[in-house]
Amino acid sequence: MNIPQGNSKEDLKQREEIIDQVYRRWTEENPDKRVYNRSLKDYINIRYLSISETSRHAAKTYASTLAMLQLDTILRYSVKFGKPKPPKKGVKNQEIFSQMQEMHCELVGFETVKMMVGVKRSGEKVQYCITAILA
Repeated sequence: MNIPQGNSKEDLKQREEIIDQVYRRWTEENPDKRVYNRSLKDYINIRYLSISETSRHAAKTYASTLAMLQLDTILRYSVKFGKPKPPKKGVKNQEIFSQMQEMHCELVGFETVKMMVGVKRSGEKVQYCITAILA
């Protein structure tokens, strides 16, 4: 898979499409759209919000798009980083969550990949956004 490394609108659009493809393939292999995370001791669910937020943010950089190729590893093996925080005020997409949990995953070739997981009032955990953190 050839991931564009530039910053043009076309490069951004191509990276968004790559991220959408990664999610499509992942959901075909995981029709329940969830995976167990050992650190949370619970399932992380993938919803439309997961795809739209991650596509919007991760497509901004080559590194974040590249990290998305390891989506299943990130979902399964990310570990909690810090304590859960309240959702950001004024961020409409976070209004459905009672808490936001930051999680980190170490991947070969990256310093760290950050995943935000939203916790609904029902306790359901939803992958919110994934981005690479570079030193």
